[in-house]
Amino acid sequence: MRHTILGAGGAIGNALANELLKTDEKIRLVSRSKQSIPCTEYFKADITSYKETLNSVKDSDIVYLCVGLPYDSKIWAQLWPKIMRNTIDACKSVGAKLIFFDNVYMYGKVNGKMTENTPYNPCSKKGEIRAKISLMLEDEINRKNIEATIARAADLYGPYITHNSVPYVLVIQNLMNGKKAQWLINENKLHSYTYTIDSAKGLVLLASSKESFNQIWHLPTYSPPVNGKTFIELVAKELGVKPNYTILKKWMIKIVGIFNTTISETYEMLYQSEFDYYFDSTKFCGFFNYSPKSYIEGIRETIEFLNAN
Repeated sequence: MRHTILGAGGAIGNALANELLKTDEKIRLVSRSKQSIPCTEYFKADITSYKETLNSVKDSDIVYLCVGLPYDSKIWAQLWPKIMRNTIDACKSVGAKLIFFDNVYMYGKVNGKMTENTPYNPCSKKGEIRAKISLMLEDEINRKNIEATIARAADLYGPYITHNSVPYVLVIQNLMNGKKAQWLINENKLHSYTYTIDSAKGLVLLASSKESFNQIWHLPTYSPPVNGKTFIELVAKELGVKPNYTILKKWMIKIVGIFNTTISETYEMLYQSEFDYYFDSTKFCGFFNYSPKSYIEGIRETIEFLNAN
């Protein structure tokens, strides 16, 4: 089988490619800039172009949509619907199955656990866009036009992810550099984090199971969630440093956002730090008999990866 990764070079694209290499199947990496991983095929393409998307997925059996766009709601609104439409139509044209790596923004603020049955109730511009593209794919699935899976993850941490990961930027990187860790809004709120390698292994398992298609799945994520104070303490203990930290209050982020577009774009998502964020992957873990990495194990392996690379 040929597995094609749209969005190779990102954290999940890299983790997925390395997991697929263990299967001895054909792997094609698709991105706008060259991604060099031994024993894989590289294809340069801009998937905002339908023609380039179609050419990049030819002869594919499974296509993974793992694209990451700049963290800007205007860019998302312009490009995400186009990317989803191109990917769906290209997969339909070549007869490939599609696995979409998704997040949880479309759920909005949730009281209790987020499950695959949680209704879409976005409370942000980016959440509205994610709901729109998810519904585009769900409509094609319901009309039996495509075999596809939506695979969702919580906020990510782990090998291969750096600047896009809040736990890495605010905690791991700061403590490794001898600085105080930072946390958003409230260090006592619970928050689920999905380990990148668990995500990659989960995507491979979904691709290998005929029964998994045409459904929504929450990728394996350790339960129960952890609060910020505990996460910082676990990282500090692994590094052998003191768990010193400061809290970034909402008003501080608002002010800094005036001068920094990326930080400004995070402001509408701060509800995820103001309230408990509990991502439930019971469905996946039960179906595949899978045990996600604990936070202790995940943090240890992340630091080992960073030190080695």
